Amino acid sequence: MDIEPFALERWLAEHEHGAAVNLGDSGVRPLDADRFDTDPGTLGYVVPTNGDLALRERVADRYDRGADDVLFTCGTQEANLLAVLATLDPDSHAVCVTPTYQSLHSLPAAVADVTRVELAAPDWRLDPDAVAAAVEPNTDLIVLNNPNNPTGKIHPQATVEALYDLAAAAEAYLLADEVYRPLAAPDERVEPVASMGPRGISTCGLSKGWGLPGLRFGWLTGPAEVVSAAWGWKDYTTIAPPAFGQHVARQAIDREGELLAENREHVRGNRDLLGEFAAEYGLDWHLPAGATGFLTVPEGFDSGEAFCRALVDEGVVVVPGETFDRPGYVRVGFGAERETLREGLDRMATVIEGGGA
Repeated sequence: MDIEPFALERWLAEHEHGAAVNLGDSGVRPLDADRFDTDPGTLGYVVPTNGDLALRERVADRYDRGADDVLFTCGTQEANLLAVLATLDPDSHAVCVTPTYQSLHSLPAAVADVTRVELAAPDWRLDPDAVAAAVEPNTDLIVLNNPNNPTGKIHPQATVEALYDLAAAAEAYLLADEVYRPLAAPDERVEPVASMGPRGISTCGLSKGWGLPGLRFGWLTGPAEVVSAAWGWKDYTTIAPPAFGQHVARQAIDREGELLAENREHVRGNRDLLGEFAAEYGLDWHLPAGATGFLTVPEGFDSGEAFCRALVDEGVVVVPGETFDRPGYVRVGFGAERETLREGLDRMATVIEGGGA
């Protein structure tokens, strides 16, 4: 298995440590630990290793599935890895919708052949016919991120259903990373893919929308044969979900309505600030549903990376579009504390007004 370097994570590893303002993160500002009981009693393995039965039942309910159709993981990232390993082999082919978080195409490409289908700027619309044209006789997986990272685009219900039908017709699976779904307003949310039928796999977790990335707690939900195979692979990765993460996750899910409403309100206020900034400086973007804005590069800068390096010199970290194979853009995370975002935008203004000089 060969896997390419994770460009976004390498960029952040190089620049975010010690930055005065970090707008490179893609989730909501982390919640304070003192809002939860942080004593799980003991720190042994979670048993059974696929996660607490009662909590899996609660998660499964949101997908109209049973507890055995849920596997708890160390974040959504592990859930995506296990989904890929459970569905692909060297003779397989996958169709991946891009731009997206790199693991959603690099992981499949490490195992199987991959065809990418590109979203169309400026509204980042997904054409189901383009996905259909990319399906091959050995296609075993179609991969979608909804809402999308980096663009924030919500692919509508009809589009996702069309992709599900394509997967089912090809006897493939549709994998949807839905980690930003909690940030979408309830009337904007698309039905989870895992609830659409036996060919749907959903991954999610408590990081981006919940503001609990340090828990490293996520899940994979889907048909029993995929979940069983993923659990078999998990025996060789992390074995079990984190005991501490599961302990706090149970409390967070108990308070889901309160926490998600708070986080959505916070993100919407920050989105308005970023929108005002983008309009002032003539930067185009698609109004996002998550916590990231994918903005065009200001005039005076040759590329996303050139702009981002100028921002680093000003103490601000954002992510160049090159890490998503879109050099004309930068990804700005706006889930930070309000004052942090304000300071970051002030510093960005200084760089833009300097014109790359």
